[in-house]
Amino acid sequence: MKLLIINGPNLNLLGKREPGIYGNTDFQSYFIRLKEKFPETELDYFQSNIEGELIDKLQQADGSFDGVILNAAAYTHTSVGIGDAVKAISVPVVEVHISNVASREEFRHTSFISPNARGVIFGFGLEGYDLAVRSFLS
Repeated sequence: MKLLIINGPNLNLLGKREPGIYGNTDFQSYFIRLKEKFPETELDYFQSNIEGELIDKLQQADGSFDGVILNAAAYTHTSVGIGDAVKAISVPVVEVHISNVASREEFRHTSFISPNARGVIFGFGLEGYDLAVRSFLS
């Protein structure tokens, strides 16, 4: 099983940015632990603050990975382009959000990704990525 985790804007600041919402752990440290937890799964990681790079990575994942775990962050609620990319590729995508987006600002209640995602996980902190990996293994 080969999975790609794609993180969008500002997620490179995890561990420093709004720890009350996003926690105190940086993603690189968490990613190392995630790889140790699932040694039978090849996990790759990509992060960008640039919308077009996220779209390019989604398109490149098609045919190269068994699944994508996508946290498009703020682009979830604004990017028709990322939503269209998820719709256009054949590799299944699980949408993940660290916070409970349903309990936050109203604009965060709309996702351009969810309608074409295999599933959506939100509100479980970084453990949402763990749940997403497990969803591909079951």
